[in-house]
This record gives sequence, C-alpha cells and structure tokens, in this order.
Amino acid sequence: MEYPFRIADNIRTGTPIMLVKISYNGIDGFGEASMPPRYGENLDTATSFIERLELTQFRSPLPIDPILSYIDNRQTGNPAVKAALDMALHDLWGKITGKSIHELYGLSNSKLHTAKTISIETPEIMARRVTEAKDFHYLKIKLGTTDDQAIIRAIRNVTDKPLYIDANQGWANKEEAAKLIDWLSTQGVIFVEQPMPKNNFDAMEWLKGRSALPIIGDEGIQRLKDIDNAELFYHGVNVKLMKSAGIREAYTMLTTARKKGLRTMIGCMSETSCATAAGAQLGSLAEFIDLDGNLGVTNDPFVAFPCINGEIQVDNSPGLGLKSPAWDTIEPYIEN
Repeated sequence: MEYPFRIADNIRTGTPIMLVKISYNGIDGFGEASMPPRYGENLDTATSFIERLELTQFRSPLPIDPILSYIDNRQTGNPAVKAALDMALHDLWGKITGKSIHELYGLSNSKLHTAKTISIETPEIMARRVTEAKDFHYLKIKLGTTDDQAIIRAIRNVTDKPLYIDANQGWANKEEAAKLIDWLSTQGVIFVEQPMPKNNFDAMEWLKGRSALPIIGDEGIQRLKDIDNAELFYHGVNVKLMKSAGIREAYTMLTTARKKGLRTMIGCMSETSCATAAGAQLGSLAEFIDLDGNLGVTNDPFVAFPCINGEIQVDNSPGLGLKSPAWDTIEPYIEN
C-alpha cells in the first residue's frame, strides 16, 4: 500500500490476497480474494477451502451457475475465496463467449466516477492527502475518532468537493451520532456509511429515522439475506464482491436493493486491478462508486480499466477486462 490504511477500529500496512487461475481449453480465467484480517479469512483458510473442492466433476466451466452453487454450498463462510473463484469463472465465461461481464448481464459500460478514500490520520495529514486527490470528483473520508469535526474542518480548508463519510461502526452513542450528522449535513456531505455497530439494531433503526443524511450499510450488509430487512436500518447498501462471494450474488443484491427503493453503492477492499475490474462490471447498477482499492497498490500484477480524472473507463473487453496479467511474477501479498 502507498499509505497505512487506518479506520475507526484498526490499521494495516498490507493486505493478504490470493489470486487464482482457472484454465479451460487454453483460456485462462483470473480471480482474486482480498482478505483484510478483521474479516477472518487468510491464505491458510482460503487454501484449505479450495483443497476441499472437487471441481473435476464439472466437464466444462459453462454454465457457471451450477459450479458456483456447488462452491457456495460446500462450506459456510469464506466469501472472499468464493469471490475469487466466482471471478475466475466469470472471466472464463466472458472470454469463451467474447463478451464482457456487463454485457453478459445486460448492463451498460457507463463511465464510473469513483470516490478516492482518505483513511484516518491527523487532520493535517488527511487534508494533505485530499490535495493529492485533486483529480477525483468525490472523496470518501474515514471518521470514527475524537477529532471528527477537526478532520472535516481541515478538509474544508482545502476543498469544497462533495464528501462521502464512512465511520466504520465508530460512533457508539446514537444521540451524539445524530448531532454529528446534523452538522455534517451542512458540510457538503452526501451520505454517512455504517455510523454505528452493525448489531446495535435498535440504535441503527432510531438513527435511520432521525438522520439528516442518508445512511448506507456496509458492515451490516454482507450477503443477499441482509437485503431482506435493510430498509429498517439503512437508506442504502454498499455491496462488495469480497462480502457477497462474487459477481453473481452482488448482481442479485444490487438489483434487489434497487427494487426495494434502497440507494446502491458498489465498494471494494484493498485489491489489485483484478477484483476492482470485476466490481466495475456492475457499476451501472450503483448510484455511488467506491472502486479505488487498486490505486494505492504498489505491486499490482494486473492492468485493467484506466482511472482518468477519477473516472473508471470501463470498456467491452471480454471477461473481466484484464490486460497483460503477469502471472509468473505475482507476489502473495499486497505490501509497501
């Protein structure tokens, strides 16, 4: 990573990843599992999961749905490594048929204005990083500290760009959270993401009805089942492939959320261009885009869609849209 990544409850300087390749008739499909330690997956758990699979029972990678159902039902949990396999199978599907993933799902290749994430540091350092992100139209600011207002004031001294706020469950008191959101609503903030602990349902329900800004669920929205009652606690949902076990379920989560009148966002972890490109394939289903996870990676083995002036340039390349994967040079970790 270019900088240490600090949020309300942890900090890391690198993220373990697993990159997978599934080959069929000389065609390679690529996928990625990004596994921040706080979510409980790691290289050992991912390897163990893959070793228990019996994919030789499938004579062809198409259709992919039976294979993905088998993978998901083989063992509970493990959404990141499931996502890696899901991406690789989607990549194969697209390359075999000569179509991009968004075309296979009947979606457009809209240009995506991604936010640039600014993780927690001192107000002065965060303001400096904001100035470095001058090409981006939207900024995602991590909060959940005792200096939250000072951080926003410092940022407002250097930019008037619209802000997405992500507290990562960092606000414990619902009344204080409501007051802070009242103030943030006067500071050019568009929404607040996961302000309170995901299991504090009573407080989240109260805050949702009281909030001066839309509340987007992240940690509280993992898989499709969490969309069922999401409207009780959130105005919108942040869908990530590493939580949803891949493209297939993320597509269903986003379309279901839209039908329920929820606002939609597609996000990412710290990822290479492989997983970021996979997320971008579903970008036209999201109102808010947060797909900058590859931009701070210093050893990205893939090249995918360029991000120009904060705009991801999605094209119709087959599969995920990856260019020149340097498979033989891939390192096992994203690190400084």
